[in-house]
Amino acid sequence: MAMANAMIMAAAIDHCLLQSLLIYNQTKAFAVPRRKAMSLILSSYVVSEVGLALAQQSTVFREYIDAFDGYSFKYPGNWIQVRGAGADIFFRDPYVLDENLSVEISSPSSSRYQSVEDLGPPQEAGNKVLKQYLTEFMSTRLGVRRESNILSTSSRVADDGKLYYQVEVNIKSYANNNELAVMPQDRVVRLEWDRRYLSVLGVENNQLYELRLQTPENVFSEEENNLRQVMDSFRVNKIAALN
Repeated sequence: MAMANAMIMAAAIDHCLLQSLLIYNQTKAFAVPRRKAMSLILSSYVVSEVGLALAQQSTVFREYIDAFDGYSFKYPGNWIQVRGAGADIFFRDPYVLDENLSVEISSPSSSRYQSVEDLGPPQEAGNKVLKQYLTEFMSTRLGVRRESNILSTSSRVADDGKLYYQVEVNIKSYANNNELAVMPQDRVVRLEWDRRYLSVLGVENNQLYELRLQTPENVFSEEENNLRQVMDSFRVNKIAALN
């Protein structure tokens, strides 16, 4: 890699020097001295290399541990906690407001889960997850339409020896710009939002735990690595009082 970069740099220098000499031959008023050209080229190369190194730096993660409810996960260090959001815990990106994570836990008095397999195979669990999302996003507005698709379902055994399901879905929301219009041509359908939803399901303490991640589809490719690290970090833990 270092040799390749050196060769690329050398080629770039030769090209720029050639351009400088051509400029000098055409008009001395715009000539660039060889030493100055070398300095500018080297400066640009160093700046570009530093920028690339900064861009490749990994995200710093923090760990959230809820010993009382029995779960833990890691999240990007710059995300902020939002209280009163309805979930057991809720964090969101401070810049991409539509990107967030939350944890939902089934009621301890009404659920007696022994394993995540109580939901059926991953595909069946995926259908249940999608149905729950669509129920929560149900709208009473006229002209609202939702399109949904299960992108993937899978299972894995984590380093704690427990089985987890992972579900990924895409949901799009469409709405008319003038839902009260009489003529169909006056009701133009537009895309309101297009989101990727990722869920991790686990069972412990006779309860079903669900880690939920939400992100706009148009930024998913940029955020995917971080989101998958959050998913892989999710663990459900035995509550001390139940030992």
